Amino acid sequence: MNHPATASSLKRPLPAELLAALESIFEDRLSTSQAMREHHGRDESSYDPMLPDAVVFAQTTEEVAQTVKLCASHDVPVIPYGTGTSLEGHILALRGGVTIDLSQMNQVLAVHAEDQTVTVQAGVTRKQLNQEIRDTGLFFPIDPGADASLGGMAATRASGTNAVRYGTMRENTLALTVVTSDGRVIKTGTRAKKSSAGYDLTRIFVGSEGTLGIITEVTVRIYPQPEAVSAAVCSFPSTAEAVNSVIRTIQMGVPVARVEFLDENSVRSINAHDKLGLPEKPLLLFEFHGSENGVAEQAQLVQEIAAEYNAIGFEWATRPEDRTRLWTARHNAYFAMLQMRPGGRAISTDCCVPISRLAECILDTKADCEKNDMIYSIIGHVGDGNFHVLMMVDPNDAADVAKAEGVNARMVARAISMDGTCTGEHGVGMHKMDFLVQEHGEEAIESMRILKHAFDPKNILNPGKIIQW
Repeated sequence: MNHPATASSLKRPLPAELLAALESIFEDRLSTSQAMREHHGRDESSYDPMLPDAVVFAQTTEEVAQTVKLCASHDVPVIPYGTGTSLEGHILALRGGVTIDLSQMNQVLAVHAEDQTVTVQAGVTRKQLNQEIRDTGLFFPIDPGADASLGGMAATRASGTNAVRYGTMRENTLALTVVTSDGRVIKTGTRAKKSSAGYDLTRIFVGSEGTLGIITEVTVRIYPQPEAVSAAVCSFPSTAEAVNSVIRTIQMGVPVARVEFLDENSVRSINAHDKLGLPEKPLLLFEFHGSENGVAEQAQLVQEIAAEYNAIGFEWATRPEDRTRLWTARHNAYFAMLQMRPGGRAISTDCCVPISRLAECILDTKADCEKNDMIYSIIGHVGDGNFHVLMMVDPNDAADVAKAEGVNARMVARAISMDGTCTGEHGVGMHKMDFLVQEHGEEAIESMRILKHAFDPKNILNPGKIIQW
């Protein structure tokens, strides 16, 4: 686990001249209050809060550029902030500085329904976008669970429950507007379906977590709303049978839109949180998109596969309200687990492996959690080999926290040994910096460091994240 002590020791007071300049630009959209700084100095990670010295609420790309230019002139760190839902310490102000809150940059700038693209400001959230384009018959499918901002989703290369069918932010981001570390504004990519014109700057900034530039506008693909949608839920006697049925489904090429795995601990917690009556056994939650006939055929085939692996109680949810109830419970799983240890803190982590190794990786991780008496749950977007482990710990018990971090470290080592990755969608932030070295090796990390030094020579953009300076 990366420790922030070194970075925080570099923190210095915000220059009065800089504060005065920011106040002249933002007036009442600048705050140095303790409450506002605390709000922007924490995310959903297990780290203690690390507060910026000031928060500004930008409304335009030009205001972001002005802020960065001023901060660069004083060597003051700048941290972009979307909705604060990150899980690995991405938005924490290790060295203090200025947080730029992009939530007021929430305009849908252009909808090109005929090309199935849309351009938005970075603060637009995925739910807002889908609400605003609903009448076009199109939708944006990337669903990381939280109602994250599109800028944050691009910055962390987010994905989520629909990735098995529609891909991740990497595949669905066409173009960006980015403010560089010296306050210049550049545009990457176009709305064209493909391009071979020069370096792919869009892919460099997607997943850079605010360390190479601040994303202020995003152009993404959108998709036709499916003619028919159906969900199904079924339980299994064991984790192995549940996961192996998914592996079989994917290997047979069934185009499921979503397939989520919940272990018995997850089911128990959401039953309590959402007042459901699901069997407290390993569970799969499927969703199918397509024509009426196509959906029926997909679902029938999946039901047959599940039966081969001893599925229990295969049930359909074709009514929108039933599907919403199930998926809402799935998205509430994180908060449901928090209730399983009142006063505890959640350590949430993820990894991703080739689909053929998924059952093995989950089972070994589960056994490790049991061996260490963890209060835990395992949930997975198992259609693409990605799963999450959430462990509840006593934040005041160093030994308890160390046990959880040990489980996490062994899970990551296991995934990497299977030619997988230390994170399928959480991103690196602070928490997974050491694992990134383990996954890629020192030479690759040095190449990343060269990029960081080239794009941000003063190390003011979200310092202390992804790689050591």
